[in-house]
Amino acid sequence: MSAASSHRISRLEPYLDRPEPAPTLLKMLVGVQLAGFREDAGLAQDQAARAVGFSAAKLSRIESGKGRRPPTEADVRKLLQLYGTDEYEASVLLKLLRRAGEPGWWQRYDKRLMPEWFERLVGLQEAAATIRTFEIQYVPGLLQTAAYTRAVVERGLPNAPASEVQRRVELRMRRAELLLRPDAPQLWAVVDESVLLRVLGSREVMREQLEHLATMAERPNVTVQIVPLGVTNASAPAIPVTYLRFGGLDLPDVVYLEHIRSANFLEDRDETEEYRIALDRLADEALTPRESLELMRTTMKERYS
Repeated sequence: MSAASSHRISRLEPYLDRPEPAPTLLKMLVGVQLAGFREDAGLAQDQAARAVGFSAAKLSRIESGKGRRPPTEADVRKLLQLYGTDEYEASVLLKLLRRAGEPGWWQRYDKRLMPEWFERLVGLQEAAATIRTFEIQYVPGLLQTAAYTRAVVERGLPNAPASEVQRRVELRMRRAELLLRPDAPQLWAVVDESVLLRVLGSREVMREQLEHLATMAERPNVTVQIVPLGVTNASAPAIPVTYLRFGGLDLPDVVYLEHIRSANFLEDRDETEEYRIALDRLADEALTPRESLELMRTTMKERYS
């Protein structure tokens, strides 16, 4: 066992004992580890794929950790045998693979509420160490109240039956519990001031929402900054952005860009770096967290009392 692979494997062991399933994270970790074994063996991806009878696309998918399901144990064993992986390394990775097959709570929702691209976002958020987001129209989803979420859903899906609206609200509230966990990620949200002024539902709904936003902004793992309307040269993207980082596990940062019925996930380092720089600039142009908290409270009193 090389020193590098031994270090990688030792960092994976804590994930075998996670109390909650984290299939998205574990699939990514399995894939990254397999790619590391392949590189240690001196094989290019296409060479390894041919040697075990896989298509290049299949091996690429395994190494990237994409898809609803993890790779099969038989496929992973073929790769481990090809790479000459020792017994200890193989046993840890196979245990991790089995845990990756345990469903996350979000995978119990039907595909109408949880299409594949959205399921991937939720899984990535559950796995992330840091979540950065920029919103130009709504309060970030992880910081919404139930009443505000209901207003957002009813606005976006005016013909949806009441039962579907309720399920979507329940799903959003379940996602928000992420920020209250003992191992909660750091959330850094930059929000356009217009979000505070746009009435959704009613003035009472907005007051409750701003109270909740201010309360969450005081949590040690949550930072909220407001870009005031007076900042006319803000370097804001034209659409909401979510940036996910996974805490030193050799996993790439991921940028999520949502559209009406689909989404893009960017993992190329050059592309994600552009969004990181844009978010840094926005944070510099925004009010400080303390000033933002004061603006939330002032807006709540002046507009929604």
